[in-house]
Amino acid sequence: MVRDWLKTPVAGADRTRRRSVADVIATPPEEIPARTDLRLRIIGGVAIALLAILTLRLWSLQVVNQKSYTRAVNANVTRTVAVAANRGVIADRTNTILVGNVVHYDVTLSLVDATADPTLCARLGALLNLPASKVLALAKNPSYLPYQPAPIATDVSAVVVQYLAEHRSDFPGVAVSSFLNRSYPNGGTLGSDILGWVGQINGQELAQSPNVGYLPTSQVGKAGVEQEYEQFLRGASGKDILLVDSSGSVIGTTHDVAPKSGDTVVLNIDANLQHHVEQLLHDQILQDRASVDPRSHQHPRATSGAVVVMDPRTGAVLALASYPNYNLNEWVGGISTKNYKNLLASGALNNYALSGLYTPGSTFKLISATAALNDKLLNPSSYYNDKGTFTVPKCTGKQAGCTFHDDETAGTGLVNLPLAIIRSSDVYFYNIGYLFWSEQGRYGTEPIQKVGTAYGLDSQTGIDMPTEAYSRIDSPSIRNAEHLKYPKAFPFDSWYTGDNVEMAFGQGGTVVTPMALANAYATFANGGTRYAPEVAAAVVRPDGSVAVRYAPRAIGTVPLPSSTRDPILQGLIGVVNNPTGTAYATFKQFATFSPRQLLVAGKTGTASNQKGQEPNSWFASFAPAYNPKYVVLAVIAEGGYGASAAAPVVAKVYNYLAAHPISSVVLPSAGHPPVAPKPLH
Repeated sequence: MVRDWLKTPVAGADRTRRRSVADVIATPPEEIPARTDLRLRIIGGVAIALLAILTLRLWSLQVVNQKSYTRAVNANVTRTVAVAANRGVIADRTNTILVGNVVHYDVTLSLVDATADPTLCARLGALLNLPASKVLALAKNPSYLPYQPAPIATDVSAVVVQYLAEHRSDFPGVAVSSFLNRSYPNGGTLGSDILGWVGQINGQELAQSPNVGYLPTSQVGKAGVEQEYEQFLRGASGKDILLVDSSGSVIGTTHDVAPKSGDTVVLNIDANLQHHVEQLLHDQILQDRASVDPRSHQHPRATSGAVVVMDPRTGAVLALASYPNYNLNEWVGGISTKNYKNLLASGALNNYALSGLYTPGSTFKLISATAALNDKLLNPSSYYNDKGTFTVPKCTGKQAGCTFHDDETAGTGLVNLPLAIIRSSDVYFYNIGYLFWSEQGRYGTEPIQKVGTAYGLDSQTGIDMPTEAYSRIDSPSIRNAEHLKYPKAFPFDSWYTGDNVEMAFGQGGTVVTPMALANAYATFANGGTRYAPEVAAAVVRPDGSVAVRYAPRAIGTVPLPSSTRDPILQGLIGVVNNPTGTAYATFKQFATFSPRQLLVAGKTGTASNQKGQEPNSWFASFAPAYNPKYVVLAVIAEGGYGASAAAPVVAKVYNYLAAHPISSVVLPSAGHPPVAPKPLH
């Protein structure tokens, strides 16, 4: 059985073998080549398909995407570094430099070069008196790419520059770069509130101007003209193409696009006049603090002040002084936190000519007089008896009170409108406020305010400077709006006769900036056209061509027929030139010119402050009275009476103008660029 079992074929295996052999034996010979041809055709088709795919890929690489891949390859061996442009110059109207540039030398080193030689940082640190670790940390400045030179030391001495030039082989990768920092040929304090400062651009500013070409290290205007005219002063950045090897080291430079220097901004400001005005304001404030007010027997605090000089025919700003001010050199290279906090605390960063808000006092009588005459509320030649007080008829004592006192307690007697201005009769203008309010059906509720709006005293002036404050004239509508918005802070929404009386002579809630009030007087002086004040006169390109010439911008009018203007002008002239005028004695004491040489028209202002404080001292003026070329205004906060603090400043400004008339604007050209200043006088 065993043998039989062994002889029995294994199921499947032998059968399969026998079947395969049989199949082979049974297959006709002519069928074998046919199957081979099929396989060859399949293989050939696959090969052709692969070749076609390869061909298409090569065509795509070499034809379709050739430019993009070429750029990618080149990017592996080149790096683009932006080159900062030279900032434009700021010049005054005589083509004299107010803000220029000075070359400073910085030592730079890229992170790639700093790490390539472990001893380089130590050698460079020894030369610059810095620890090696500090040098390496500065090279890692995140504002710079690893291959881009980062500043290690700024404003280095000529000795360091020369040593590095003579020992190049000892400092591979170390370079000396020249940079332009802002320079102030007149010392840094002249016109600081006008010019403003520059500082390194911050992230927000960079994000707001993504297509301008700013760098993370760009210097941009932060205040004043530097900020207002940034688009012209900044210039256009260039770029350098750096050749880089496989390790990232720079092996060469190809200059691609040269930077374009910024334009020159020419101002209407006269540097010598500006210097004179600033000095006068400074001296008067210090003198004021050291004096005793003969009426209050107090030392005025004289906390701040401003002077504005402008051309009423065009709106051109000839000088603009603010006290206290600051030195622009503190910002060069970056101001310290300590110094910045000190400047903030001192108030020096406030441009009081533009942002100071002061009660105008009697200088506001120009507006009330214009309203009264235009609306024919009174006859300018009719007399009113100023007995020293004004009592509101049928007054119940609400709000602003019933009885108002004249500054001169004895009164000024019988006065018409010109005399009321000459002697600054408060009672006369109290009566104007009362008459307007008592006849609302005829004149409306805000006739004085409407005229003030036309003069620009409830808005910004539109001057080409940042951070200008809004002036405002107190009114029933403003009081109601404030009460609705802030009921706790402004609990009263009613407007009484006493409020109108107070508003008519520049008290109450009315506050104005010195620039706004100066522009109001300029509007009256030129016959009724309100111009936007202009600090800049033109923008000139580096090649001497004029990019922009700023023409006068008329932004409003005040109706001033002769029946209105002549009586007011008569009064304003009398303030300075009539022996009974409030500024007559002041000009007699301080003016060195004769009325025939320069006839001045003006108005004193003594605006009350809180109890215990000296009043704000004002003097607003223009000259020559019948053909005005200048408007001069001064204000000293808590300075005392207008005739004793502000008026002397104005008189002395006219002394300068009489001796040094302001000339026309001189624009730079290719052959006559802005020049360095001569000593100021």
